[in-house]
This record gives sequence, C-alpha cells and structure tokens, in this order.
Amino acid sequence: MIKYIYLGVACGLLFLLNADVALASDGQISNANTAWILTSTALVLFMTLPGLAFFYGGLVRSKNVLSVLMQCFSLACLVSIMWVAFLYSLAFGDGGSLNSYIGGLDNSFLAGLSASSMSGDIPETVFVMFQLTFAIITPALIVGGFAERMKFSSMFIFSFVWMILVYAPICHMVWGGGFLGESRSLSSSDLPREQNRVSDRPYATT
Repeated sequence: MIKYIYLGVACGLLFLLNADVALASDGQISNANTAWILTSTALVLFMTLPGLAFFYGGLVRSKNVLSVLMQCFSLACLVSIMWVAFLYSLAFGDGGSLNSYIGGLDNSFLAGLSASSMSGDIPETVFVMFQLTFAIITPALIVGGFAERMKFSSMFIFSFVWMILVYAPICHMVWGGGFLGESRSLSSSDLPREQNRVSDRPYATT
C-alpha cells in the first residue's frame, strides 16, 4: 500500500511541475510551493502511519502492539471525517463575533471550496489536506501518554471531544485569524522583512 501512496505523490508532483500556471482570483498558483506542500503533506502523514504507530508499538508489551497500531490508525480515520465535516471550518472559518476564539460552521463539509479556491499561492484543497495531517498526528501523539492504560472506546471518545474543545479553538486562535495570531507578542511583524518574508503564507506558519 505504501508504494502506491509514493507513486500517487510522485505522479501528482510530476503533473504540477509540468502543468501550466493556472490563474486565480488573487494571483497565480505557485507550482513549486504547491508541489512542496503536497510533499510535506505526505511526509507528515507517514510520521503517523506507519511511523508513530510503529514507534509507540515498540514501546509497549508485545500483547499490546496491535492495540496501539489500531489506535493510531483509527484516530487517522476519525480525525479525517471530523476535519471534513466541521473541524476545518471551526479551525479556519469565520466565526463572526467569536472569530477571535473559534471559527464558524459556514465551511462544514468543505462548503464554499472549489477547484479555484486559493490559500495564499496554493490551492485551498491542498491547504486543507496539509492541515489535516497535523490534526491527525496531534491526538496520535497523545496515545503515547496513556498506552496500555486506557480502553479503546475511552480513547476514541476522549480524542473526539479533545479535538473539538482543544485543538480546533487553539488552531483557530493561532493560525485561523484568532487573537493569538494577531498579537504582537506572538508575531514577528517587528522583525526585518528579510526574516519575515514567508509569514504572509498561511501554510508556512504551521
């Protein structure tokens, strides 16, 4: 299965590198940046499956290896569904009067996204996938804190609630337009421009 994933990524990169530059409403798609973000998306996903799963599997007793592997795999499935359904909207959507703390549900099930939607100089669909991989690996990292000490169902419920109450608000506050991202204490706006030239790209801040 891994070789097919590598093959798919390679084909996607070849297509992007040889495709004509497409026009978008706010500029042009950068083939180089898009190719790199796709590569980074695959690498971060491999950090979880199989990387983190095997790493944590090697730290537990042999009878619990399969349990840890399935916890990481099931979290990838759960978070993927949650991300498309509503987490992306909560993390990067417009929250109206509560936008400083949490996004809204206007982009639930990726409503409003199209082939021409842009995030900086890359397609927004690529940005969605890139951020999804970080959403997947975050609860998977927590698995190491309670390996062998929590039932599978309890882990599943905890991760579901934690993604909604902790991950989505913090992600929005820092990277989705919330008050932490706009705070001078956490920004680099007072640095020389040559040190801050990538800060305008939302996908470069994660």
